Amino acid sequence: MSKIRVLSVDDSALMRQIMTEIINSHSDMEMVATAPDPLVARDLIKKFNPDVLTLDVEMPRMDGLDFLEKLMRLRPMPVVMVSSPDRQRVRSHAARAGAGGDRFCHQTATGYSRRNAGV
Repeated sequence: MSKIRVLSVDDSALMRQIMTEIINSHSDMEMVATAPDPLVARDLIKKFNPDVLTLDVEMPRMDGLDFLEKLMRLRPMPVVMVSSPDRQRVRSHAARAGAGGDRFCHQTATGYSRRNAGV
């Protein structure tokens, strides 16, 4: 069985590193690429064809929620939203855009806490 291929999008280099360590610690998953923002992610999605995307909500250049809406229109795929603010508004917006309420992680200062994210 092939591994689940993950691409992580987060403006924090530390958080990209932490997410890579978390994903790669699972024998059935691999981090194929990371991106500092959605504009870079767009090219990496084309290049690596990931199975799943982890996506930070608050980023410069383009908001994660805006990118999610565009992504779901052009290339629907499973997305785990990752956010510092654990707000119902963000969850609702992400769910409407296609992330689903069961795929949301709360980002903390020490890393990512899984919250019904399925990882």
